[in-house]
Amino acid sequence: MLAFEPTHGHGVYLQDANGREVLDFYGGHAVAALGYGHPKLTEALVSQARSLQFQSNIVPMKIRDQAADALAKFAPDGLDRVFFVNSGAEANENALKLALKLTGRNKIVAMEHAFHGRTAAAAAVTWGAANSWYGFPRMPMDVEFVPRDDIDALEAALDADTAGLIIEPVQGLAGGYDFSKEFMHAARSLTQRVGAMLILDEVQTGMGRLGQPFGAQLYEVQPDLLTTAKGLAGGFPAGAVIMSNDIAKQLGAGELGTTFGGAPMACAAIIAVINVIREENLLERVRTTSNEIMQKCITGPITGLQGHGYLLGLVGERKAAAVRNALLEKNILTGTSSAPNVLRLLPPLILESDHVDQLAAALKEIA
Repeated sequence: MLAFEPTHGHGVYLQDANGREVLDFYGGHAVAALGYGHPKLTEALVSQARSLQFQSNIVPMKIRDQAADALAKFAPDGLDRVFFVNSGAEANENALKLALKLTGRNKIVAMEHAFHGRTAAAAAVTWGAANSWYGFPRMPMDVEFVPRDDIDALEAALDADTAGLIIEPVQGLAGGYDFSKEFMHAARSLTQRVGAMLILDEVQTGMGRLGQPFGAQLYEVQPDLLTTAKGLAGGFPAGAVIMSNDIAKQLGAGELGTTFGGAPMACAAIIAVINVIREENLLERVRTTSNEIMQKCITGPITGLQGHGYLLGLVGERKAAAVRNALLEKNILTGTSSAPNVLRLLPPLILESDHVDQLAAALKEIA
């Protein structure tokens, strides 16, 4: 655990009880999409709390419909139906269930080094979980893992038993590993060939983090199912499964369920986040400032970069944990990854050029 306990936040900065201020390049695992204390997000939550803090989806709610419409318009064309849940793991559980149920098949193909969550099905398609922390006595379906960017191996794995392929457009926990466009396009064409569903896990990559609304738009790939969470509501717990009308029409009443998903506070936050991304032109900012990170931050202990947008892995020869700790001493918060020499950056979308300069200067000093 890091030796810094935040009590306040403003913009891209965190403060502790003693007034120490830290520049946040980690965003709480990519959750703080608008940073801290954004006035429009704060007002949306306060206003909704005054009128109605909670009601489940047993009753219709205008704000839920508005949030679903806003998210569907933000999502790739053709993904027009939204089911709200509480978290990324829950979103992935539902997407996997839909693929298995609607195809009538029993196998999911996943990628080596992937992370999809800690619930039963999501953890089953998480690389390494079965041999370490999985904890369940058996998996709910067959799973086959494929090496990253290996089209031949992917083609061999996708067969008549395959219900779906789940893939993160950029692997987050693995250190911002970005798949080739060729591989992503092959994933789409090969799943269609065998009648399997393509599930894009955009829990971390979605909501503008890659400089496009979702990784699907960045890679120009149309999935059958797309999941998102983390930055979706800017810090308020929320997740979603987004699908086509064709898939939604195959579902009967009660086939998907949730208690807290689609609650009014979360929906108010989702609307606010999408509005701010559009109004403040944050997608363009992510693209521009990400390029500055790539140009300026291969310095000091950093020898290379991978990833897209604001999901970046800074590759070095030293252990990432040591670099992270040294940066924190200079009042910059970053993260590590499952790759021991890769430092992970997941800053708020409101990050600006001068913040990049601070990171580059600090990296240079700890060479």
